[in-house]
Amino acid sequence: MAKPNITLVQGDITEQDMDAVVNAANSSLLGGGGVDGAIHRKGGPEILAECRRLRAGHYGRGLATGQAVATTAGRLPARWVIHTVGPVWNPGEDRSVLLASCHRESLRVARELGARTVAFPAISTGVYRWPIDDAARIAVQTLREEGEGFEELRFVLFNKQAYDAFAAAL
Repeated sequence: MAKPNITLVQGDITEQDMDAVVNAANSSLLGGGGVDGAIHRKGGPEILAECRRLRAGHYGRGLATGQAVATTAGRLPARWVIHTVGPVWNPGEDRSVLLASCHRESLRVARELGARTVAFPAISTGVYRWPIDDAARIAVQTLREEGEGFEELRFVLFNKQAYDAFAAAL
């Protein structure tokens, strides 16, 4: 089994010229803060329009934590946005299976789309407060286990602390 090509970059996920970028979305799919807000702002109204159609159909109650669904990338350089809802950190409950599921399900959707390159943010590490070192460990491990067959799987980290945590996990 060939190891997946996992790369790291410190930067802005909305500027990544990849087949797909993963959005750390909220369950409403209607935009929010952090990565989600940035993707919706820079990607334009086409993304929100597709998210509204998803909500009007199969995802009437929103997207469940750990699941993933794709839309157009609108004005982003990517072709698709894969929306996934990360778990909120809870020190009294191990929710790492859900965080791993975000990455696994995003890869599944990417394969269904025919994406060869996928960019991931540090899912759940912003307002959902997941400790960056633990999130990096789970994300890297999941992509190593599930990422075979992609040309490149890229973690796009917003700051040096996140970059260093992912570099250590890699």
